[in-house]
Amino acid sequence: MANLLTGKRGLVMGVANERSIAWGIAKSMADEGAELAFSYQGEAFGRRVEPLATSVGSDLLVDLDVTDEASMEAGFAAIAALWDRLDFVVHAIAFADKAELAADFRFRDTSRENFTQSMLISCYSFIDVARRASAMMTEGGSMMTLTFEGSQRVMPCYNVMGVAKAGLETAVRYLANDMGPEGIRVNAISPGPMKTLAGSAIGAARRTYKHSETNAPLQANATQEAIGGTAVYLASDYGASTTGQIVMVDGGYHVMGMPRVENL
Repeated sequence: MANLLTGKRGLVMGVANERSIAWGIAKSMADEGAELAFSYQGEAFGRRVEPLATSVGSDLLVDLDVTDEASMEAGFAAIAALWDRLDFVVHAIAFADKAELAADFRFRDTSRENFTQSMLISCYSFIDVARRASAMMTEGGSMMTLTFEGSQRVMPCYNVMGVAKAGLETAVRYLANDMGPEGIRVNAISPGPMKTLAGSAIGAARRTYKHSETNAPLQANATQEAIGGTAVYLASDYGASTTGQIVMVDGGYHVMGMPRVENL
């Protein structure tokens, strides 16, 4: 299969560097013919994103701060001024205070400020993006976000992010119902642990990565290419009847109740 996304335009949010999941998705989509726009927050991230965007033929970059109403208004207005429609959106944005993801931090000590900010950036921002992007999806479309199994089961050090991702997954289902009549599909991709800048902020990240790799049925963690391929499917016409789903891309780790017998 080739050029599954030719003629489609999409916004990718959350590229931090070439190792980020969002970049893996963007590259896979560009390889399939998609025309991409990228968002970033602040000049420092803009400098990182610009050469990556250029490498896939994109010159549409917008500075978007999901915590700022004016920034969101201006960013989506900038996209609308150049494009007459959007076909898909990739939301790969999350945040929690690194200190509250440390190995020695107890979840019960989560601060009010961190809880509020984590929910705003990691969960509500997708709802806000969906509302704005849907206005440009005049021919239907696909929206997707990223989650993690820590939303459903306790994972080491994931803490408030687990709560935020649980909210995000519920938002996916409600948005899928809300926007289905407009032909807009809404899904989430749930990779296992990844070696990314965001993932490195979580205490015990290396041990978590190794444990899932060792005990998953496929004995491997997801790759950027595997996640990118899933995103391509969801954005393409092949995903026309898939909505409201949490698509697991974790080597099958989520089916395990205990470690593999040789690791007990």
